[in-house]
Amino acid sequence: MSELDLKPALEAVLMVVDEPATEAHLAKVLDRTPREVADALRELADEYTAQGRGFELRVVAGGWRFYTRAAYAPAVEAFVLDGQQARLTQAALETLAVVAYRQPVSRSRVSAVRGVNCDGVMRTLLQRGLVEEAGAEPETGAILYRTTNYFLERMGLRGLDELPELAPFLPEAEAVEPDSLEGVPSFDPDEDETDETTED
Repeated sequence: MSELDLKPALEAVLMVVDEPATEAHLAKVLDRTPREVADALRELADEYTAQGRGFELRVVAGGWRFYTRAAYAPAVEAFVLDGQQARLTQAALETLAVVAYRQPVSRSRVSAVRGVNCDGVMRTLLQRGLVEEAGAEPETGAILYRTTNYFLERMGLRGLDELPELAPFLPEAEAVEPDSLEGVPSFDPDEDETDETTED
């Protein structure tokens, strides 16, 4: 494999990946050193930016993948959606935010923070691969949930440490309890979901 030109080989592989590819994995399949792969990937990313291409190469969730450049997202959205709504409901966004900032967290804890039953919304988030089970709470045996790598990928984050700080989004005029997540930034992974009406 080493006889192939590295940059075109990386482009070819990254065109077909289903999830971000790590430098170590790319180096293994292309029979190159991780350093060679890392340097080539960064050069490709810089080239695409310099050329003003409609896509970019980014590190997300621990690996590299092609993404639409933000400036051209409206064109892609118009093509993919074609007038259809493909956003999470407000209830799902709020639930996802609670899980993201409080993980690992139980359903009952999420419901307590939101003030409504979140079972239906949690099922939706699980089905869409945005959250997953993360063991059980020792004291109660309740199932705990956390966000997935797919969540990081859809949000364009390298890791959870890149989640925005909550303070700028919290109300200034009133004190907010530490466990409250009112005013958290809205997440929009562009996923289709019908409005949840089963919450109490």
